[in-house]
Amino acid sequence: MAECKMCGGVGLVRVMTDEGAWASRACECQETQKEERRLKAAEIPERYRHCSLDSYDPHYTGADAALGRALLTARRFVEDYPVNTGGIGLLFVGSIGVGKTHLAVGVLKRLVAERGARGLFVDYRELLKSIQNSYNAQVHVTELELLRPVFAAEVLVIDDLGAQKPNEWVWDTVALILNSRYNDKLTTILTTNYQNLPAGGGAGSEVERAAREQTLGDRIGDRMCSRLQEMCQIVEMTGKDFRQSVKRARFG
Repeated sequence: MAECKMCGGVGLVRVMTDEGAWASRACECQETQKEERRLKAAEIPERYRHCSLDSYDPHYTGADAALGRALLTARRFVEDYPVNTGGIGLLFVGSIGVGKTHLAVGVLKRLVAERGARGLFVDYRELLKSIQNSYNAQVHVTELELLRPVFAAEVLVIDDLGAQKPNEWVWDTVALILNSRYNDKLTTILTTNYQNLPAGGGAGSEVERAAREQTLGDRIGDRMCSRLQEMCQIVEMTGKDFRQSVKRARFG
């Protein structure tokens, strides 16, 4: 890191007080370094480090109006945090490629930078695999050690909720994480490709339910799907895959 021109790298600058006396205060570079450390601790994957609320474009050709509303909701959430959010998080729901992870990371980065929040990003599938791997006697890390930062993060982003094939162990693990954060009133931001509906779509015969696409209730269980309605503001993001739309426009 280049030496700060204001403090020369010592971290302090001399300022004149209102009383006309000289005093020392922390240089702005110190806060910048703290912010950089908090962002590093958030473990945002390299693929998403460029994402911000300012770089999210909801107005590309053919974009659904829901994307603009989602961006507005994300910005308003940052402005309201933490006084007016009360531990309530966000659940971004939509098909692949509409920018759910982009907005989730954008919110996380803004809260770290502007609110000094201690944040953490986890990929749902990778987290579950890491926990399963901890049961291996050759791995010198316990399930509790893996989950401790997930439980404790002031703001937690869980990306791609429901991506892991469901079973009783998956449901129990999801319940453990969500219930812990719910009880501690900690902010959780999630993304999912599955419709925010109970198992089977919530209506119709068994045959009709089996023919439908799976829902969030199918993937994490109805009990936790219901819990998320209490924990989060639901942000529906409808539209076509942005990446495919751009590719078609570029090569069409």
